[in-house]
Amino acid sequence: MEDYNSMFILVAAFAGLILLFVFLYFVPVNLWITAQFSNVKVGIGELIGMRIRKVPPSIIVNSMITATKAGLHLTTNDLETHYMAGGNVPNVIRALISADKANISITFKQATAIDLAGRDVFEAVQISVNPKVINTPNVAAVAADGIQLIAKARVTVRANIAQLVGGAGEETILARVGEGIVTSIGSAANHKSVLENPDKISKLVLERGLDAGTAFEILSIDIADIDVGTNIGAKLQIDQASADLKVAEARAEERRAMAVALEQEMKARNVEMRAKVIEAEAEVPRAISEAFRNGQLGIMDYYKMENIKSDTSMRDSIAGSDPGKDSKKGDKK
Repeated sequence: MEDYNSMFILVAAFAGLILLFVFLYFVPVNLWITAQFSNVKVGIGELIGMRIRKVPPSIIVNSMITATKAGLHLTTNDLETHYMAGGNVPNVIRALISADKANISITFKQATAIDLAGRDVFEAVQISVNPKVINTPNVAAVAADGIQLIAKARVTVRANIAQLVGGAGEETILARVGEGIVTSIGSAANHKSVLENPDKISKLVLERGLDAGTAFEILSIDIADIDVGTNIGAKLQIDQASADLKVAEARAEERRAMAVALEQEMKARNVEMRAKVIEAEAEVPRAISEAFRNGQLGIMDYYKMENIKSDTSMRDSIAGSDPGKDSKKGDKK
């Protein structure tokens, strides 16, 4: 009987401990006490409701204590609603406190909207207080004289709280600044004027209002470095000259091919004419024989004709001799 009573006492004690832990879980008495001493009006029922709604009471109560000590007038319902919407409650409270101390006008609604938009609202407030420097990548542009310049700029920006929701980010700022640098260098008469006065690029870029529609306000654009690149104009001229040379060579080759074709055609015509001459010469003996038969040509006439042919051949051979060759032969002898 005594063993039964002791067992009953142990079971009752264990059940009591479990009930105590369950009670303390659903009723965070320590948080309630801390809130009361911090002058934060929150009831036990609100804390139990947070547990039921799966909202960590510690996050809400601690954020309310921080906000109350900083002089912010918020309610647990505001913080709980923002947490259930997926927001970062402690980060929003830190941002509101930082903005209040820096005299930056931002409401709780704006801060929660910025936070739910995916931006770090505390970092945005910090950038608004302490401007941020963004380094642009190397931007290559060509001046009017064909010389390439490679510029690098530092853009000082400050967060624009009113444009953080829906405003463009750093990538847009860098793209617009790069476009402005390219336009400024491209409009310069020569690269020397850009190297002498790089501040002209900054002035021209700032006048374009590149921060319109972005989440930042551009305070200054400073050209950090300018390097001289390749001579693009000369390279283009060389490429053009090379292309013109190839075109001229192609045309010359076309004319040469046409000349060769014409030469071959003339050679063929020459051979054709020679064949006709040979054919005509072949008719001469036949005509002479026919003249002998008809009595139109006598033997003496034939001899005279042969003598004339021999004289003609001799004159041709004398006229066709090379005096230079004869003199050389005489020297050799």
